[in-house]
Amino acid sequence: MLKMLKIYTELFSVFLFIFSGVSLRYFKIVRKGDASIFLNLVFYLTMPALVLSNLPSANIGFDYLYLPIIPVIVSTITFFIAKYTGQILQLENKTLGVFILSAIILNTAFLFPFVILFFKQEGLSRILFLDVGNVFMIFGLGYYQACKYGNHELTNKQIFKRFFNAIPLWAILVSILMNLLHLNLKGPFYGFVKIAGDLTIPLLLISVGIFFELRLVKLKALFIALFIRMGIGMILGILVAHILGLEGLTKAIAILGTATPIGYNTLMFASIENLDKEFAAALVSTSILISLIYIPLMIYFVI
Repeated sequence: MLKMLKIYTELFSVFLFIFSGVSLRYFKIVRKGDASIFLNLVFYLTMPALVLSNLPSANIGFDYLYLPIIPVIVSTITFFIAKYTGQILQLENKTLGVFILSAIILNTAFLFPFVILFFKQEGLSRILFLDVGNVFMIFGLGYYQACKYGNHELTNKQIFKRFFNAIPLWAILVSILMNLLHLNLKGPFYGFVKIAGDLTIPLLLISVGIFFELRLVKLKALFIALFIRMGIGMILGILVAHILGLEGLTKAIAILGTATPIGYNTLMFASIENLDKEFAAALVSTSILISLIYIPLMIYFVI
């Protein structure tokens, strides 16, 4: 009991940042759409900086190599489960597309504050490795499904463009290469990426608060989608981690990383491809709310 209380006490600052975002929107200082600006800043600037300021100097172990494989395996299985479950539920195409996307896209960014707070750089370097596989699933299978159920056909040029614009992925790959070559940023360059990277967590959490809007729609499909992404996803993560023989912190990150809430890209793709945006917003917001309760509980059992 005291251990759980300590975890929530340490997470109080995380909740304050989220509450700040909610308050800023409530008092109309910012609008819901402003969260997209913050998330773009995170995606294109602060998250790559966070990667470049931490990963080149991380002590990368052999077990890290398994981490990118895990989201690929788990998201592929949950994709098929969601696809056939959605067909059984007889969802209309635009809702079915969102239902499937929610099973594919992991919200690993949501875990960053928790991982950094409790597992420091060792945990961050592992979650970044895991995110490589997640990014490939988002802009590969995920974007393909969005186009399939959305407005237009997918071309090889569009796939290439999406991967080319995935700046965090390139930052991770460059950082891994720097690590292998024992290269580190120094001087003003390191100072810049360190300061910019430190903005990632506040911007992410404030964005969560601004974006949050609890609206329950299509309840049966919503709760089934949540169970597939966070329930079945977590079970599969445990099984895959066990099969691969992962231990310690690497195993903990693998399990946490497959039990994340539904990714923000679900809503982004729904908006781009004119899918069911209301259902997408309900899924993302509800999954985040649930995660604020169960992610600390999971941390309780792994630390």
